Amino acid sequence: MFLQILMIVTLISIWLSLLMSLTTLGGATHFWLKHSTKIVQITPLPIYPKVTIVVPAHNEEIVIAQTLEAILNLNYPAEQVEILLYADNCNDNTALEMGRVLNKDKYRNRNAQVIQRSGKGGKAGVLNDALKIAKGDYIGVYDADAMPEKNALYFLVKKAIENPERYMAVFGRNKTRNAKQNFLTKCINQEIVVTQRIQHCAIWHMFKIGRIPGTNFIISREFVESIGGWRNGALTEDTDISFKIMQSGKLIALAYNSEAFQQEPETVHDYYFQRLRWAKGNYQVVINNFKYLFNRSNWRVKLETFYYSCTFFLFNAAIILSDIIFATNVGCMVARIFNPAITIPFTFGSNNGLIMQVLLVNWILMIVLYILQNSLAMSTQFGQATTGQIWLSLASYFTYSQLFIVVSVHAVISVCLDAIFHRNGNVWVKTKRFD
Repeated sequence: MFLQILMIVTLISIWLSLLMSLTTLGGATHFWLKHSTKIVQITPLPIYPKVTIVVPAHNEEIVIAQTLEAILNLNYPAEQVEILLYADNCNDNTALEMGRVLNKDKYRNRNAQVIQRSGKGGKAGVLNDALKIAKGDYIGVYDADAMPEKNALYFLVKKAIENPERYMAVFGRNKTRNAKQNFLTKCINQEIVVTQRIQHCAIWHMFKIGRIPGTNFIISREFVESIGGWRNGALTEDTDISFKIMQSGKLIALAYNSEAFQQEPETVHDYYFQRLRWAKGNYQVVINNFKYLFNRSNWRVKLETFYYSCTFFLFNAAIILSDIIFATNVGCMVARIFNPAITIPFTFGSNNGLIMQVLLVNWILMIVLYILQNSLAMSTQFGQATTGQIWLSLASYFTYSQLFIVVSVHAVISVCLDAIFHRNGNVWVKTKRFD
């Protein structure tokens, strides 16, 4: 009886996952049908609020020069941009590279300073230090590897001033800077495009829910000060502050035309530990906000908490259980060839063929939906909708996407052990950069 209940729960969870994916896919399709025919004009804004751009950099000498030049060349009045460059606990030439760019003749009069920092708190600590001295109406954040497109800041500010009383933060999209480097970066590129062009667009379009990414966003300085800044040491400070904004009843708006190009890991090792940090941080945020499902908090907080809970707990568990059920049944069927007395553990009644057929249909639907999501996302990007991307989607489903299951299990175990042994779980592993 217990095994049958387990199977039913697993199947219901998988179907719920498929339903949620179809919902976001439908929302994204409606969004892009509405916006894809619009011609975007770069026209003067009615006002140009002052923006303090903060660049946290820890041992980023390889990529910081290109990123800084892209920031300095943004299409936004130079006198309205303050740039704070933090060489955070660096033991390389990051600060020297920052200074070298700023010493070029065309940048010498810019309002920019290099700050060599030795404090704690990681990226959140850098942002809190910047908050104390920032003069801008908004604080913009660009990671050291994230090169903003020329009009990225323009589009962020344009969206913010549409409704400054409600839009406490505005975020853009991020694209893979080294997408064609190898199979891994091609898969990461697909994942990011789907996240940015399907999930983010859909939930903003349908529910006006936004999620601050780690880079390419602006946030009201006054609002950040009112909530006490960022949580020092947070592994995913972006997700953490996103929930705080929603709890206040304010919105995080999407500026879908704002783009930045970020470098992604080029080895499995670097990818694994980067995503492990993200997964742990997201689990921590979900656990901290889970109580809001059962009180009178903002409905967007409830919906987002439910979404994260399903994605990181229920659906991952369902996929793992379905794999175990399938593998166990197949193993027992093979064993029965040599010992007919062995029974098939996971069945509906006396017929084990039915459960195999249901699981097979589920897996086929998941594969089709995965490829459909990728194909739709790529069709919204110029030059990305190719047959090669379809074959890449199929290959990545059985390789790259399955790695996330391992990462998720590792993250859950790590978060639990951190709580049991009272150890510091907010330990960063530096993502390696490449020329």
